[in-house]
Amino acid sequence: MNILLAHNFYQQPGGEDQVFAEEARLLESHGHQVTRFTMDNDAIDGMGRIGLARKTIWNRESQAPLRKAIRDSRAQVVHFHNTFPLISPAAYYTAHEEGAAVVQTLHNYRLICPAATFYRAGGVCEQCLGRAITWPAVRHACYRDSRPASAAITAMLAYHKWKNTWSREVDLYIALTEFAASKFVQGGFQKDKVLVKSNFVDPDPGFGSGDGDYALFVGRLAPEKGVALMIQAWQNPKLGINLKIIGDGPLRGEVEKAAASNPQVQYLGRRALSEVYGMMGSARLLVFPSQWYEGQPRTILESFAKGTPVVACRLGSMPELIQPGRTGLLFEPGDACDLAQKVTVLHSGQIEQNEMRKNARKQFEQHFTAAQNYPILLGCYNQALGQLGGASGQSTPTSQDRMQTP
Repeated sequence: MNILLAHNFYQQPGGEDQVFAEEARLLESHGHQVTRFTMDNDAIDGMGRIGLARKTIWNRESQAPLRKAIRDSRAQVVHFHNTFPLISPAAYYTAHEEGAAVVQTLHNYRLICPAATFYRAGGVCEQCLGRAITWPAVRHACYRDSRPASAAITAMLAYHKWKNTWSREVDLYIALTEFAASKFVQGGFQKDKVLVKSNFVDPDPGFGSGDGDYALFVGRLAPEKGVALMIQAWQNPKLGINLKIIGDGPLRGEVEKAAASNPQVQYLGRRALSEVYGMMGSARLLVFPSQWYEGQPRTILESFAKGTPVVACRLGSMPELIQPGRTGLLFEPGDACDLAQKVTVLHSGQIEQNEMRKNARKQFEQHFTAAQNYPILLGCYNQALGQLGGASGQSTPTSQDRMQTP
């Protein structure tokens, strides 16, 4: 099968970039012809506010190179990871005009929440869910604390909802969890077009030893990640386990202050992936205190691969990923005392550690490997091709001409 993967890189690298790269390698390893079409948000620097808003809604300039890439590769499926803001939803129309099926992975909630997180003022906010025009996001300046920037995204969402872009120009959506799929359906997306396919970790980092007497946090140091709540939990002198923090972000200063004043907290900054894996495998537990509806964090999947149990917030898809008492524990949102209590339960050995580590590793092997993921991904593409053909009662000539045996 000929597949074009399209991705708009953010200015700060993240998990979406890794998924884009890993799915490309996975498909190529099974003999598919994969073409990568990318744009980079570094190009935004120097753009005027009006020009950027226009490109966010409909970027004409990006369509000619995309059209050429589709034609040159004879792509049957164009799989988008991120179109925001420079590729823009105009790309769906271009792909369909070239006879290709359109697949969009829903890495975040951008298409139903301008902030993409359902997070505001320290907690979950669903004021925009299901609205034709997401005015609350503009009022609260949800995107980058900017009303003009939030208005640009609101205009993009309203325009494409009015044009039925989300229902007519995308053949299949890939949600990462059942929870995320339910939110998009609640937000007006067609249920039969939203399939669930998890992320995966490849290559397998291998089972860890769990012999380190510490808890580990790996991630962006940002408010929605629950960093302040985690630091508050570690102010409890009875916690009895050190916390190592890996990452960077806007709350770095607060983390450095906590590390300077609390001997139980150690800030390690950014570290290479190989070093992260080593520390993750040795950790007694991974702390994942996010206070927003996470997509499907790779950090948790990587932790399971290393056999390390996870303490996470009982929010969003976390109860779907973590089996309390088997692969980790869940604490109540916003409750630092409950977080400290759950960490204490794991660290004190009230739950048998070796069995929990085996359960975490088993969860990875059964659900989050490349081998498990590939047939599901291919099934998504085949269903999208079926949706494309069914839209008019038959496959378009261009799509039919390009069809090959997977």
